[in-house]
Amino acid sequence: MWLLLAFLSAALLGFYDVFKKQSLRDNAVLPVLFLNTIFSSLIFLPFILLSFFAPHVLGGTIFDMPVAGWEVHKYILLKSFIVLSSWIFGYFGMKNLPLTIVGPINATRPVMVLIGAMIVFGERLNLYQWIGVSLAILSFFMLSRSGKKEGIDFAHNKWILFVVLSAIMGAISGLYDKYLMKQLNPMLVQSWYNVYQVFIMCPIILLLWYPKRKTTTPFRWEWTIILISVFLSAADFAYFYALSYQDSMISIVSMVRRSSVIVSFICGAIFFREKNLKSKAIDLVLVLIGMIFLYLGTR
Repeated sequence: MWLLLAFLSAALLGFYDVFKKQSLRDNAVLPVLFLNTIFSSLIFLPFILLSFFAPHVLGGTIFDMPVAGWEVHKYILLKSFIVLSSWIFGYFGMKNLPLTIVGPINATRPVMVLIGAMIVFGERLNLYQWIGVSLAILSFFMLSRSGKKEGIDFAHNKWILFVVLSAIMGAISGLYDKYLMKQLNPMLVQSWYNVYQVFIMCPIILLLWYPKRKTTTPFRWEWTIILISVFLSAADFAYFYALSYQDSMISIVSMVRRSSVIVSFICGAIFFREKNLKSKAIDLVLVLIGMIFLYLGTR
């Protein structure tokens, strides 16, 4: 069941990337991210209020969450800082790079999670799973060659660095999620980390964007900004519940989630008319084959 939830999360993440790319086109990054945190919080606010004032309404359902004190919320607050750091780097990278480049780079994030999972949680992979991971690593190096055809030097392009830093912070977040799901309610974590992100973003908006808003890329409203929050919230909901299963493996869940590149790649080709699709398609095929081997190794 946890593997199916991981694949569902991957599909939703693919559309999340597409709506994010559309929202960031010629648009100010920080306000889009700020609105994303607000809308995501509004999605979960009713569940938070019910947990305080009418806990019996959600009792026994997957939306039920306990009321917790600071000894629990301090861990969720740390989760918010980690995720927001990843998002800030990722949003700027997404704005300035083709979606068909960003997607496959993010698809290599699970390799970092794998190494961490083996060290921290003692997870071990079988032969099929190792083949899947090796193909993911190979796809990254092939992608760097595709990027050079578009004038993108992986070694000296700061937006590539931003996407890589986003991936690193995302990997740290994934490992931390596995730790949290061993002891905390999934709804509790997802609901409150979204709320905390709003408060973290307030000083960032006021100090970094607002004073310079007239000299930088102007902000414009896009309806796809709401869809960013909807699809991300749904993807994370499936993801957290996948990790709540005792036999789930964060190394596998993280790898499967990166198959979201399939959706983002197809949409990047159709809607954004991105270039060099033939060479990038080879990278995508490697990712797909890797996902198949991971599935076979987890059955």
